[in-house]
Amino acid sequence: MTDLFEEVEEQLRSDRYQAIVRKAAPWVLAIAAVALIGALGFWGWQQYRLQTTDKASLQYAAALAAEAQGDKANAVKLFTEVSTSPAKAYSALALMQLGGAKMASGKPDDIKAAVALFDQAAAAAPNAMLADAARLKSAFAILDTAPFAEVEGRLSPLMKDGHPYRVQAREALAFAKLMKGDTVGARSDFVVITGSLEAPEGARQRARAAMDLIDTGSAKAVPAAVRAALSLPPPMLVGPGGVPMGLAPPAQDQVPGPQ
Repeated sequence: MTDLFEEVEEQLRSDRYQAIVRKAAPWVLAIAAVALIGALGFWGWQQYRLQTTDKASLQYAAALAAEAQGDKANAVKLFTEVSTSPAKAYSALALMQLGGAKMASGKPDDIKAAVALFDQAAAAAPNAMLADAARLKSAFAILDTAPFAEVEGRLSPLMKDGHPYRVQAREALAFAKLMKGDTVGARSDFVVITGSLEAPEGARQRARAAMDLIDTGSAKAVPAAVRAALSLPPPMLVGPGGVPMGLAPPAQDQVPGPQ
């Protein structure tokens, strides 16, 4: 009898387990399907991101090549295409290039358009390095034309600790103060730059030269000095193979000024 009872009990346990499995099976299958869809979706997104980045890289490199060959129209066309790319780093770089092309004419309307492009680049940038470079370019674009309050409003946030171009932003603000005749405030900023260990040598040299102008009372030379500084060529923001730079603070005297 004991064996019979154990056999019956074993059969009952087996029936219960089968019932539990039948009830759980749809949920297990559903969870497995969701996991599979999620994995495939993530893989597809990664592939899409890689493809869009590769395409933007090739277009951006082609635009730079066209510009180097003097084919400005084709360069602008290619930069415009890249500027709408989902690859945000290249989109930001292309917008800055388009802004630089607008700046080259020197016309007030083109300068306004350039500032708008730089602001778009800052909004599109995927990291602080590219975003601050674009913001600094926009400030440089209006440095000698906009009211000082507007220039200061654009530069002050870039001077805070942790921002990659804080030295360059302070230098630009010092020049803006010179432009409006605030020699005391400008000299104070230049003193900070000359004593800054993170300031590139070129920035320290310009600061010392500006301080000499202030100390000798050569006020008439100040606007010309500012415009000469603004006309310096911008740094190369793209490395070999069209790879965006801006992933580490500039090690040399590279100020992303207007093109």
